Amino acid sequence: MGVRRAAKGVGDFLIEMVGEAVAEVVLSLLACALLGCLALIAYLSWSFSPRFTIAGAGLLSFFLAHGAWQTFRTPMKGRRRGLAALTAVGFTVAAMTALFLLLYATGCDCL
Repeated sequence: MGVRRAAKGVGDFLIEMVGEAVAEVVLSLLACALLGCLALIAYLSWSFSPRFTIAGAGLLSFFLAHGAWQTFRTPMKGRRRGLAALTAVGFTVAAMTALFLLLYATGCDCL
């Protein structure tokens, strides 16, 4: 009985370890692909029109700054509506994407 339980425990450990390794590889590849796509978008945008690229980066920065302000300020009564909710969600998504890239893309050899 003890040998079967030990073998089952070792088997479960190996399956979990291989699953985590595969998940780590998939997340790293996804992060490298996302980083490559962002770099390609920036390159193509700059080659199309540097003025529109700078204007777009400024508008995106303003959008994210407003979202950060809405996210971190003291909440007022009621829920956020309209533009405030949109910018707060946009900031949260951008922050999670940046965190994902920071955690996984910095470990890949694509940089």
